[in-house]
Amino acid sequence: MKMNKDYSTQRLSQRYRFADPNMDLFFLGALGWGSAGGLSAGEAYYIASQVIDGDADSWTSAFERQGEVLREQADGWLKRGHTRAAGESRLKAFACYRSAWQFVVLGERFKGLFHTSQQLFDQAMAELGYGAIRFSVPYGGGELPGHYYPSDNPAAPTILVIGGADTCHEDRFLSQGRYYIDRGYAVALVDLPGQGIVQEQGLHWEVEVEKPIAAVVDVLIARFGVGRLALLGMSLGGYFACRAAAYEPRLVAVIATPALPCPEELFAGVAKQLEEGEISEVAGRNHQVLMWKAGVTDLAELRQRWAGVAVDPGRVQVPFLSVLGMQEGGIWKKQTEEWHAAIPSVKKRLVKLDAETGADAHCQGSNPLRLVQEVDGWLKEVL
Repeated sequence: MKMNKDYSTQRLSQRYRFADPNMDLFFLGALGWGSAGGLSAGEAYYIASQVIDGDADSWTSAFERQGEVLREQADGWLKRGHTRAAGESRLKAFACYRSAWQFVVLGERFKGLFHTSQQLFDQAMAELGYGAIRFSVPYGGGELPGHYYPSDNPAAPTILVIGGADTCHEDRFLSQGRYYIDRGYAVALVDLPGQGIVQEQGLHWEVEVEKPIAAVVDVLIARFGVGRLALLGMSLGGYFACRAAAYEPRLVAVIATPALPCPEELFAGVAKQLEEGEISEVAGRNHQVLMWKAGVTDLAELRQRWAGVAVDPGRVQVPFLSVLGMQEGGIWKKQTEEWHAAIPSVKKRLVKLDAETGADAHCQGSNPLRLVQEVDGWLKEVL
């Protein structure tokens, strides 16, 4: 018996390049980063032509090869004294290495690709003159890494961008951060427990995620003098956003795309779908990494750990923007719509983005700029 469509966990309902849905989602993500300095369509499709559909190793090799091509190109520009061109090529190289580690099994190769992507990112930020300040937040016996981008306007609000299960904070620069910097906001990007490679420190996804968020807010205020602070949570970060809205009083506005107040329902949906069908190599590797991030051995343990966890919408008085792409599966849609209806905030908005907007994919990966426009316009109205 197949799961009712209304309770699906899908993140895409149409095919863009690959039959494997995980591969297709992250290829779309790589395409979406292009307008913020990631790969051009030509580069992304060239890499895709070297990938065997559903073959995780070919994906990694193709992105890593192109990353090396772009790194050498950046070094060449730098030797000729063209620093900006070097930074542009190096940011593209970062995007390649970031994509390369997506479907790698845990181990030294995963860590090597990840750390190379970090090095490329930091060098690109310096070459592009972004003035990024790397910072860390002491938490739980470890450290949460991040980057802060000050605004030229000391009165400008700060946007804290939090990714989801599959992200690192550096890739949020390409998906959202750069657009807000260019619009005059101060921007903070950070990895919470279980994000990026923080789980190496024994820090995994937390039910009470408002605690690490509070630690991040403490540092942003103490070190950077942040005043008005808004938070944007994406994908699983939609749960983090709901939780922060309910428990972190220092936030002046919160955005979720989509809202996810009850992750257990999503985890249960994923478990049921896996029971009903075979897992591809790509999905299996991605699943292994996600269990590592969650700090569990399998989905049964994950569901047990998160059983009964849900954010009380009645606690939310802060301005809240819920964004929903219409390719999202039924669980994402149901939770976002119910959350918006239930929260008592007098300044709330639900934005639904259909195919005509080009931003209907999961977290607007198909058109990140549209999400930026919605967030920027709404913040200008409520702050």
